[in-house]
Amino acid sequence: MQEPTFLILAALAAAPRHGYGVIQEVEQLSGGTVKLRAGTLYGALDRLVERELITVDREEAVEGRLRRYYRLTDAGAGVLAGEIERLRRNAAAAEEQLRRRPGGLAGGFAYAG
Repeated sequence: MQEPTFLILAALAAAPRHGYGVIQEVEQLSGGTVKLRAGTLYGALDRLVERELITVDREEAVEGRLRRYYRLTDAGAGVLAGEIERLRRNAAAAEEQLRRRPGGLAGGFAYAG
């Protein structure tokens, strides 16, 4: 699963959100490293609705525009939980490999990304 998709599902895990709310939550969850554009977001939301991982929770008119709120489905929660577990396993395996590195971790983790 690509990081933006993962973060969109995570953004919808706690409560339904409208598009701009999802954009803001993804940015916050990623520590500002993932900034979704509206076109990217709505394409992803459409695909996630099609896969039944999210659904439209409700719609409301705000200043003459339709605001659609999305929520995570049970299937989406299952997929998100599975992805979290996969990432944990991969991170643990990578950490173990790093510990085996000659000289160990040399003062702990330092991410240069």
